[in-house]
Amino acid sequence: MSQNLTLSREDIVRLCERVEGAQTRASAIPKLTDEYPAMTIADGYAVQNELRRRYLAQGHRQVGWKAGLTSKAKMKQMGVDVPSIGFLTDRMARPENAAISTADLVHPRVECEVAFVMKRELRGPGCTAADVLAATDYVLPAVEIIDSRFAGFKFDLPSVIADNGSSARFVGGGRARYVEELDLRTLGVVLEKNGEIVAMGASAAVLGHPAEAIAMLVNILAELGETLPAGSFVMSGGITEAIAVKPGDSVVARFQELGSVSMRFVA
Repeated sequence: MSQNLTLSREDIVRLCERVEGAQTRASAIPKLTDEYPAMTIADGYAVQNELRRRYLAQGHRQVGWKAGLTSKAKMKQMGVDVPSIGFLTDRMARPENAAISTADLVHPRVECEVAFVMKRELRGPGCTAADVLAATDYVLPAVEIIDSRFAGFKFDLPSVIADNGSSARFVGGGRARYVEELDLRTLGVVLEKNGEIVAMGASAAVLGHPAEAIAMLVNILAELGETLPAGSFVMSGGITEAIAVKPGDSVVARFQELGSVSMRFVA
């Protein structure tokens, strides 16, 4: 991916500082391509990697990765045509039934995902869904709280990758299941906000099978010179479109076979 870099090292650091500032101060910024229209996907990952390096240096612990924009609904909603990946840290995790503050978020939205926990390292290129299933310890239901830091929730792929795929918070819950006990393509999910159904979907919305999204993530990691370590918590991407939330909202995601995940939002 390095051959497609257009940003200098100084540009990468500058944009990383801009994104980090937006994330830590919960302030919206213009999308990065407004200033750098030639910015590529590789540039986006260079900024994301610098951001990850900074957070780890500050004592954050990386717990896994996420695939983003993996469903047709999300690609259409966001006007992009290829998925992306982002990193997850311990400080993004929230327990089941948590009260999640929106004061430190810009545009919080929730989406339902299937999360994989890996028992073996995976490496690309050439990683397949079958490889992913063989390396999976178990799966569990999860809700990701995404939060684009870009003004008006408007962005393009290089910008959203630089913003770590809009990662903000995540909640795992329900019950862990072995992959051989389930048909991971046909799991139904219903998202309720304040007792009303606001989104429904089936896990096949994620690239036909959530394990395909994890395989894609492993192959992108290979392009970045990385592998997916054993023990990683990996989110396979939103099954439904992202639903906006605000203080006072309570959210429950109900997954067929996997139980439910709930949380509420406070100021």
